[in-house]
Amino acid sequence: MPMAARTARKKKPLFDGADWTFDTLRQTYDAIEKVAHSDLKLDTYTNQIEIISSEQMLDAYSSIGMPLMYRHWSFGKHFVSNEVHYRKGAMGLAYEIVINSDPCISYCMEENTMAMQTLVMAHAAFGHNHFFKNNHLFRQWTDAAGILDYLEYARSYISQCEERHGVSEVERILDAAHALMPHGVFRYRRPRQPSLREEEERRRERREHEERTVNYLWNSATDPADTARADAGMRERKRELHLPEENLLYFLEHYSPVLRPWQREVLRIVRNIAQYFYPQKQTKLMNEGCATFVHFHIVNAMHEKGLLTDGALLEILHSHTNVLFQPDFDDPRFSGINPYALGFAMMRDIRRICEEPTPEDHEWFPEIAGAKDWKNVLKEAWANYRDESFIQQFLSPSVIRQFRMFAIADKAEDPFYTVTGIHDERGFRKVRDAFAQNHDLSTLEPYIQVVDVDLLGDRQLMLQHTKRNGVPLEEDQKIATLEHLERLWGFEVKLEEIVS
Repeated sequence: MPMAARTARKKKPLFDGADWTFDTLRQTYDAIEKVAHSDLKLDTYTNQIEIISSEQMLDAYSSIGMPLMYRHWSFGKHFVSNEVHYRKGAMGLAYEIVINSDPCISYCMEENTMAMQTLVMAHAAFGHNHFFKNNHLFRQWTDAAGILDYLEYARSYISQCEERHGVSEVERILDAAHALMPHGVFRYRRPRQPSLREEEERRRERREHEERTVNYLWNSATDPADTARADAGMRERKRELHLPEENLLYFLEHYSPVLRPWQREVLRIVRNIAQYFYPQKQTKLMNEGCATFVHFHIVNAMHEKGLLTDGALLEILHSHTNVLFQPDFDDPRFSGINPYALGFAMMRDIRRICEEPTPEDHEWFPEIAGAKDWKNVLKEAWANYRDESFIQQFLSPSVIRQFRMFAIADKAEDPFYTVTGIHDERGFRKVRDAFAQNHDLSTLEPYIQVVDVDLLGDRQLMLQHTKRNGVPLEEDQKIATLEHLERLWGFEVKLEEIVS
């Protein structure tokens, strides 16, 4: 053991045993923060640690992890389902929930042991927190400083709507809006990020303007006085609709002929929340990998300094190993690649490539092989990539071999699967490309756009689904989506499929 480590281990451990107190939590948090900021140089929002019961954790589960969510019957349904499964022992609860906000709020279960609280604080309050603050997708698409105020506004607004218009009427709009949430995001345009005060000041003006715009579009469309002039007017009004439009909730919010002002505002709230969660869907592997790598580094650094006992470290590593469990492809428990396991493996591999590169690493990663400064390499990756591009850039032959990855082609015209690449020299690129594509949301989710609307006739709305890789829409989902769209549009909606 190095002299520095022997000297460090003379320090008294921060705690010994499973029980925790708020003083112990405070001292441990300070020790974690010192490693995170001084050693790893992480850049984090101010932390707020909340201790909650299992009942409160179930409640947070049910409202998609947000602390100030508005009411909806589906949240209660999820709460009852989760509670029944939890009480029967059929499912466990997450050790933590963390909110992408400033301050960053981390919820820890009061049932956790002190070792688990240490793991959770290192994982959530510093790993996830750093990723939220620095990844370019979160910086572009979310407003960490304003999200809690916005949720408070949304909850208050929905509650007022329930009082004025009835719970069932509000739920009718929310049901349709929730069903269309995956199609309620801008994938390529950066949305405006006004403050809550600006939002409230503009809300009334926007509502009046939208009503005038909608009335103008539809009232003018029925003017048959001059055919040529009417055609030109129709073309101009279609240009005003900015078609094609991929954000269905945005289009309905602005141009539906039947929605009332409060209903448009409800769609806007659901759309903004969908957009807030969009970066998380694109960075699941990186976000969890970052948090897992950070907590692993911090607890080991604390153990080397003598701040954690051997028993506490073993308990933490036991939970850490469980989270990283990756069943084989033919194991009944297999449900895909575990993002915690792969994210952690790739980030440890980046450190290895920087510190102890092989000739193969020099060939595949000439820019970082032997760079030594692995901390900055990782921080650059956490800041500038999403899952798809991270895999494309950093998935190494070494990790492909470690996970025994292979690629399969499933062509409709063939009665069999074809293995197109295995973990050998010829298959690395095929495996990496195929795996990266599996994390590209544009190929995983149906791509539906509003392409036309009949302004002069029956106001029919025309949508187009782009079929990729020969995969059609599932018929029951297609029917359900059209029903929700017609409820919000007020007239018939047609959907056609094209091949990309």
